[in-house]
Amino acid sequence: MSTRVRPVQALIVVDIQADAVRGDRAVPDAARLVERTAELIARARAAGALVVHVQNDGRPGTGDEPGTPGWELHHPVEPSATETVIRKTRDDGFHGTPLEGLLTGAGVRALAVCGVMSEMCVLATARTALELGYRVVLPHDAHATHDIPAAPGISGPVPAATVSRVAEWALGSDPEVVAHAADVAFAAPAPGAG
Repeated sequence: MSTRVRPVQALIVVDIQADAVRGDRAVPDAARLVERTAELIARARAAGALVVHVQNDGRPGTGDEPGTPGWELHHPVEPSATETVIRKTRDDGFHGTPLEGLLTGAGVRALAVCGVMSEMCVLATARTALELGYRVVLPHDAHATHDIPAAPGISGPVPAATVSRVAEWALGSDPEVVAHAADVAFAAPAPGAG
């Protein structure tokens, strides 16, 4: 049974880059994540919602260092008035980027966040969106991370699925956490609503 929520006017796709979803460094169940984020992107485009691909510029020597194969976005971008790429150097997709101005200018008041890593960039971006007064929808099956390795004397390994759920929990009761990407509905921003 669907628990579809009120429509959002934007989709923020956080760091779905080759290094995170292909090869040895991919998140667990990367194929599912890619499928869910592709589905969200397609439905957002069809509804005329704003689609923002956030691309991390990693430090030299990291898997997402700019210009390396791992840095490339996995999903094709259809540059238009309603789809764009924003590059960042911090976890938070708003920090030092034009994201807030882009959302405000488009009249967006509600958005969905998906991508990697749940406890870092997804969490930071969703938290700032909430602090800025946006309504935030977080589809559980459309964000992911890695297992946390054991820390001797502290804990055993923590499975990625648990880490993702804790990231959602850390945001408190403000975001609308939904089980499935299919539960997210999209609409075009209202002209002049910003």
